[in-house]
Amino acid sequence: MFTGIVQGTAKVITTVMKDQFMQLTLELPQQHCDNLQTGASVAINGTCLTITEFSANQIRFDLIMETLRVTNLGELKAGDKVNFERAARIGDEIGGHMLSGHIHGMATIVEIEQPQDNRIVWFDVEPALMKYILPKGFVSLNGCSLTIGEVLGNRFNVYLIPETLTVTIFGTASVGDKINLEVDSQTQAVVDTVERYMQQNS
Repeated sequence: MFTGIVQGTAKVITTVMKDQFMQLTLELPQQHCDNLQTGASVAINGTCLTITEFSANQIRFDLIMETLRVTNLGELKAGDKVNFERAARIGDEIGGHMLSGHIHGMATIVEIEQPQDNRIVWFDVEPALMKYILPKGFVSLNGCSLTIGEVLGNRFNVYLIPETLTVTIFGTASVGDKINLEVDSQTQAVVDTVERYMQQNS
């Protein structure tokens, strides 16, 4: 499990693409390399991946076809930066909201507003996911636990503080970027339960 509090950015070293399969090698900041082990989980742009190999501060992951289909990881190239979060441990402070690292789809940045000391980012999302996007609710975007601002049609926005822009890749994001989205599990459970109840009693 993850908290949505991104710990920093990692650099893409290599991507080896095969038929519906990719090997991804990243370089982590040295201070986040304690107790790395094969089989451990790390969230990369919010996607839960399993370490298959590591040495010093480099870690490798295998990405299968479903991961490549649903997330933005298949578009990465050497030199790119990604958000990362090591898996939460019992006793860790939960500063965001609980995340599984299972991405539901992608949102596209359609507008960026830049008031002083703020950044407001608007996203366009596929209609099937919008029922889980509620004002003041939670959403995970590239692994960042964020509070939803306004919701208009198939669009919503979030307000980003300078710290988020400094620590994550949102500081260099631009219009057109595709962002991994995980909806809040509690919101999803409530919406789906109510929807099933209404269908059964209609």
